[in-house]
Amino acid sequence: MTGSRNKYVVISLVLTVTAIWGGSFVVMKDTLARINVNSFLGWRFLIATIVMIAIRPKALTHIRGRFLLKGVLVGSLLGSGYIFQTFGLTQTSVAKTGFITGLYAIFTPLLAAGLFKKHVSTLQWAATALAFAGLAMLSFKGLSLGVGESLVLVAALLFAGHIIALGEWSSGMDTYALTIVQMGTVSAISFLATLTTKTQMPHDAGVWKAILFTALFASAFAFLVQTWTQSFMAPTAIGILFTMEYIFAAIFGVIFGHEHLGLRTLIGGALVIVAMLVIIGSEKPAKEVTP
Repeated sequence: MTGSRNKYVVISLVLTVTAIWGGSFVVMKDTLARINVNSFLGWRFLIATIVMIAIRPKALTHIRGRFLLKGVLVGSLLGSGYIFQTFGLTQTSVAKTGFITGLYAIFTPLLAAGLFKKHVSTLQWAATALAFAGLAMLSFKGLSLGVGESLVLVAALLFAGHIIALGEWSSGMDTYALTIVQMGTVSAISFLATLTTKTQMPHDAGVWKAILFTALFASAFAFLVQTWTQSFMAPTAIGILFTMEYIFAAIFGVIFGHEHLGLRTLIGGALVIVAMLVIIGSEKPAKEVTP
């Protein structure tokens, strides 16, 4: 970045996004009892796509050929992640969903190492083991892993893949157009998934409010910020900043969702936090970039 002011502006934007995402868990939790998961996601991302196109229709001229292909691939990872995460949310708590989703900060450098043959340090392997110990404290019910927690864990892996892919492809591409393709792809995947159940229309004001909030703020604004920042920031750095999402999710879950953080959840969350701090400590400084 070209100055401390620009640096703090970028960090503030990313943290704003994580607060919105953390809050969206609470917003969606009750809503998903009144509309099925895939319909909710389909309408959410369709509205986000339409709004973005309406604001800047000329961005569509950049969507063609390899640009479209890359956007669809990135959007497919994102859409699949949201489907798993949202189904998981219906079967576990807001706090646990937030905590487990935060594991993508661990998975991002590890998947990058596997895909691009980058060296994974002993500290990073230790952090991974610590993170999974935290997950066990958060999620195990007796000797089996809860269904909801397992679904969110898959979502965390898919989100890590999305972060890596976006980091590889977003540089030099039109940020706005790429975000439109991602949003449209997620909507298409979600509506296709409703073929196995049923496509539902939002049928009350509460559902509409949740869809509009997540469409405008947690989708259009949030992914525009992510796509832009990943054009000049390393995927691992983004993953680390995004871990604030689970902290906000836990806070909002307790304040607004009246959820109780038991001892196991607190210990498990603490282990995940320590694992993420280890990853942060093992990361080399990101290269200087210009927003």
